[in-house]
Amino acid sequence: MVAKAETEVAGKLDSFKLLVAIGLLIAGIAQFYYFEGESLLYRVLGLLAFIAFAAGVVYTTRIGQNVWSFARDARGEVRKVIWPTRQETMQTTLMVVVVVILVGIMLWLIDMFLRWAVLFLTGQGG
Repeated sequence: MVAKAETEVAGKLDSFKLLVAIGLLIAGIAQFYYFEGESLLYRVLGLLAFIAFAAGVVYTTRIGQNVWSFARDARGEVRKVIWPTRQETMQTTLMVVVVVILVGIMLWLIDMFLRWAVLFLTGQGG
């Protein structure tokens, strides 16, 4: 019973934090347009500061922790990938180009034959 109450409180607190983060983003966008007379550099830096604060608030929620964990795991998986060498990439690309050209020629020939057959059958061919 106590765990359920704690989960409800944590869920409400997370919802509040997400609303605060959305408010920070809206405030950042508002300041960007409110200070349109200022330098673009300062406006962008201010916007980035608001985004950073909003990201920090989101990070403290369960959703933010899950997203961060997912990103960290995805980065680890990308490191495990065995990337092809330049030579393998060039050879594979060349094979794909050759196959595309051959399939294109084959489809062109089939289309020409079918066009000839339809014209012959309908009596429109010469």
